[in-house]
Amino acid sequence: MKKYIKLLRINHYIKNFLIFLPLIFSGNFFNTNLFIITIVEFVSFSLVASSVYVFNDIQDVDKDRLHPVKKSRPIASGEISLKKAYFVFIILLILSLILQIILYKNAQFQFQTLLVTTSCLLLYLFINIIYSIWAKHIPIFDIVILALGFIIRVYYGGYAISIPISNWLYLTILSFSFYLVIGKRRGEYIKSVETRPVLKHYSKEFLDKLMYVFLSLTLVFYSLWCVLGVDKAISDSILFSIIIVIFIVLKYSLIVEGDSLADPVDVLTHDKTLMFGLLVYILYVGGVLYA
Repeated sequence: MKKYIKLLRINHYIKNFLIFLPLIFSGNFFNTNLFIITIVEFVSFSLVASSVYVFNDIQDVDKDRLHPVKKSRPIASGEISLKKAYFVFIILLILSLILQIILYKNAQFQFQTLLVTTSCLLLYLFINIIYSIWAKHIPIFDIVILALGFIIRVYYGGYAISIPISNWLYLTILSFSFYLVIGKRRGEYIKSVETRPVLKHYSKEFLDKLMYVFLSLTLVFYSLWCVLGVDKAISDSILFSIIIVIFIVLKYSLIVEGDSLADPVDVLTHDKTLMFGLLVYILYVGGVLYA
């Protein structure tokens, strides 16, 4: 059972918490109906995300066996056969679609909402299949597709509960996504360029410049969201969260520049200072929004 849990990469579900951003930032976190919808959508999206990881591991099985870390993955190590992996891939997709239908049948969704949210799931699946088969070998395309996945999460979460999202928040998430993805590419370039052919098209200097361009954009867009994207009654208070965000991204950058493969999930879950900074941010912004 452990090998299947490892195959699903449940620890990467932390990225799917972006689905909760529209619910949280709109002040509706304690709305029971919307909270339940978001929880179900989180599970549904996570199942599709796991199916993507399974498909990617199937495609990369030979290369993963040459990677210092990825060689221990269930498919690469031989713990799970390719036939069983394909079966898991299909089951995950079916379960995700069943959850969407359950929401619709329980009158939580209108048909249009069902159509759009299901389209988001299928779009995420499609672009990641394209990524696994082709785009991950094409410079720039590989970065854009991975970053697009973060935006889909936020849009999916907002549309499911019919809550519009500030353009400044979208821009913040977009630029921060590029920052994370490029930082990961930088870590892979330094540590294991042989196992990912597309890295041969990049250089450390190029990735460094891009990473910090998007870091700067993230801070600018987030600051504008604090000023223009929230209610005027809390704008002055939420401005102080910029200091916490600066601390978090500087700490993250320090780790990425060090001895790390720069995988966002691994970086976050293995650094107590970073986790503490994130907790402080959640408590402060939550207090401002809901106090």
